[in-house]
Amino acid sequence: MRLLETTFWSAGGSRHAMAEQLGFSKSKANALIAGLVEQGLLAEAGLQRSSGGRRAENLQLHAGLGVLVGIDIGATSLDVAVLRPDLTVLAQHDEPADVREGPAVVLARVRVLMRELLARCGHGAKDVLGIGIGVPGPVNFEIGQLVNPPLMPAWDSFSIRDYLREDYAAPVFVDNDVNLMALGELWRLKRSLNNFLVIKIGTGIGCGIVCHGEVYRGAAGSAGDVGHICVDQDGPRCHCGNVGCVEAMAAGPAITRMAVQAAEAGESAMLAECLRVHGRIEAVDVGQASRAGDTAANGIIQRAGNLIGQMLASVVNFFNPSHVFIGGGITRIGPLFLAAVRQSVYQRSLALSTRHLEIQYTPLGVQGGLVGAGVLAMHETLKVRGVAP
Repeated sequence: MRLLETTFWSAGGSRHAMAEQLGFSKSKANALIAGLVEQGLLAEAGLQRSSGGRRAENLQLHAGLGVLVGIDIGATSLDVAVLRPDLTVLAQHDEPADVREGPAVVLARVRVLMRELLARCGHGAKDVLGIGIGVPGPVNFEIGQLVNPPLMPAWDSFSIRDYLREDYAAPVFVDNDVNLMALGELWRLKRSLNNFLVIKIGTGIGCGIVCHGEVYRGAAGSAGDVGHICVDQDGPRCHCGNVGCVEAMAAGPAITRMAVQAAEAGESAMLAECLRVHGRIEAVDVGQASRAGDTAANGIIQRAGNLIGQMLASVVNFFNPSHVFIGGGITRIGPLFLAAVRQSVYQRSLALSTRHLEIQYTPLGVQGGLVGAGVLAMHETLKVRGVAP
């Protein structure tokens, strides 16, 4: 089992590398690997680059094990994919969605998409090895249920796991969407970083925490709910009931609200034109206006970035991560937002906390949630049932 997990997390490695990671002798590792290859659990997939001697074979989980299904449910979007055990995407579909419609509507659509995508790959329900799902709210990970989710109240205590079990015998794992982004980064990095944060900024704001190489979920699954940290005691009321939450003042809806106000007040000709033509303004429009030199758009982005940085500075001082990766729809705004966040964090955090801190947009981009869903499905399936069908 350890060998299968190590192979998965190394995203392809040689026999020698596997032996070193596990502390096995070469002969023991070769014997175990040969047995797993013979059983159809591992496969040798091409040669590594030569370092002067005979080129080593890459090892990976065997494609014949089955397929994974990754589902990333956002507040306003739905993304479903079928993946191989090595997380190669076989088929994918994304579309707008509204979680406020409730689990019956959204999950019925998920069920249809899963069936269609599996069929497109030539697979059926019996071929599914594991299912990973991300949702925009706090999750009790042990039972796979949302707990008082502010953005999706109709989902409270609904069993997504039981709903999908009607069609699939594969284990179903549900987690907060930002935790999945953190898992995705952990897999991309081959667990080379032990302590980092992933911040998702979209309709809401959340944080995935990787501590000592593992995703930290907290006592009840609500770790990382940083969107409701107060950054202004006199700020607007948040949908959670409190005032001045950073989510209410700097997430996507807050940015668009500030942009509409600027357009209607005559402060930005570009934003006013966007509102006139399209009837609405989105965060990406604010980014485009900013890059075109619009002063009001620049001010909106800098204000939002400053408030996010104010919140992050407290988290950085508390946790002392090596890296902060920022993802979500807000990344489409561009580099000015990231620069404003960095400036605010570095100004407000202790020097020791930021001495080696790196803050950047997540390299996985919009695929982060789906990759993380695949990681969740494969990692937890290996833990729960090995790879037995």
